[in-house]
Amino acid sequence: MKRFADLFTALDQTTKTNAKVAALAGYFETAPDDDKLWTIALLSGRRPKRTVTTTQLRLWAAERAEIPLWLFEESYPIVGDLAETIALILPPPTDTSNQTLTHWIGAIRALADEAEEGKRAGILAAWDQLEGAERFVFNKLITGGFRMGLSQKLMTRALSRATGIEEPDLAHRLMGDWSPDGTTFEALILDPDPATDLSKPYPFYLAYQLDTEPEALGDPAEWRAEHKWDGIRGQLILRGGEHFLWSRGEELMTHRFPELAILRDFVPPGTVIDGEVLAWQDERPMSFNALQKRIGRKTVPKKLLTEAPVILRAYDLLEEDGADIRALPFAERRERLDRIAAEVPETAPLRLSPLLDFRSWKQLAAERARSREIGAEGVMLKNAASPYRDGRKKGDWWKWKIDPLVIDAVMIYAQSGHGRRANLFTDFTFAVRDGDALVPFTKAYSGLTDAEFREITAWVRKNTVERFGPVRSVTPEHVFEIAFEGIQASPRHKSGVALRFPRMSRWRRDKPVGEANTLEDLKAMLDAYG
Repeated sequence: MKRFADLFTALDQTTKTNAKVAALAGYFETAPDDDKLWTIALLSGRRPKRTVTTTQLRLWAAERAEIPLWLFEESYPIVGDLAETIALILPPPTDTSNQTLTHWIGAIRALADEAEEGKRAGILAAWDQLEGAERFVFNKLITGGFRMGLSQKLMTRALSRATGIEEPDLAHRLMGDWSPDGTTFEALILDPDPATDLSKPYPFYLAYQLDTEPEALGDPAEWRAEHKWDGIRGQLILRGGEHFLWSRGEELMTHRFPELAILRDFVPPGTVIDGEVLAWQDERPMSFNALQKRIGRKTVPKKLLTEAPVILRAYDLLEEDGADIRALPFAERRERLDRIAAEVPETAPLRLSPLLDFRSWKQLAAERARSREIGAEGVMLKNAASPYRDGRKKGDWWKWKIDPLVIDAVMIYAQSGHGRRANLFTDFTFAVRDGDALVPFTKAYSGLTDAEFREITAWVRKNTVERFGPVRSVTPEHVFEIAFEGIQASPRHKSGVALRFPRMSRWRRDKPVGEANTLEDLKAMLDAYG
């Protein structure tokens, strides 16, 4: 555990990418294989499930520190992190331990079968053997909030440096439905068996937002364009007579969309298609809200299958006849996808994402402008010669999204942030006018600069009207422009609407509250774009 805690500290104390990669590569060269495997799992989001509640941890920490619980609760928002608060208030350990990361993760998981007293005894014993960074890391693992300050991409780079295996190969090996319980470091990284997991997807290729005019990309003849669809990015895998559907977040979601199973009858085995899962009705996409009703369900009732049927909007081919074809140019991969799709009947839930016909950037801009009319978010630009890469790479793929919808709203509630922003108010609730009343309709916590967050924090502290736990009601005085990607009807909200990806795009210091938008304006936007 000490070696892992030292790694955590080294990563936390630098913002330099090369230093982070070097520290992690050194760790992979010296740590036990079991610890390497768990470190890879933690960095790829495979954290152990929480086995102890945060309420229990707070109570036991206060007891061990011999302080009243109210003092702990007052300290927590100041520190901004539960694991760090516990580590700071606990007395020094009276014992020592040389156990590994794998040992302590096993100890945490074993608490799931213990009664409350057994959990308490196990946690107190651990706190009494660990010190400093080890105790802090242990607390992060217990609370389920472990973050290491390193992306999976950089982890793959460090692992490549330590093992000599190419990054794209490693990225592929780390995909799929694996856990440290069912594999070893050698089987996963050093000597994988390609046949052990028929469901394994490829790493997704991600596009950057195009923030300049497309003319900067050069000759339009070198590019292909299609609409950017507002659904769930997914890879449909057909191998060994079975089919699998993976999300971009490496979540297996096959059973949530059972209507795709019929594609096994029309798409040959050894095929992997990249596309977008869309709720689909009358040959056009439904709102994301319709699709969202199916997210998080392990089984989908017949009523929902009827109300929100789905298709796969296919736009790339990654595997054909069992062969990885990602290195081929996009134009050729797309031609092969077209041939496969031509054999699929219109009654099956597969639709090609049509390539747009444009000969100038001006023509493409006009097509982009009508995106909302057809339920799209903008257009995707792909270099005709580009291979299918892994992760987010600049140069070959770009997303050119339409401008977001905006509405001017009044801030009425504020709440502190977490981590490095624990001492700032960063989470806000906004309202629109309804006669003399203010109706809350959304929350937002991003979009301002650090200087603006500090300024609004000072104002909130001086203008708090009421407190509701961590939330403060404030004088309705400030207007902010809220940008968002979509709007849907929502009976769960007092306003009757819900926004997609809301964020603060501008602090409207020039606008008084009386000029903020109204509930009527919001409902007009719902009628137009919902």
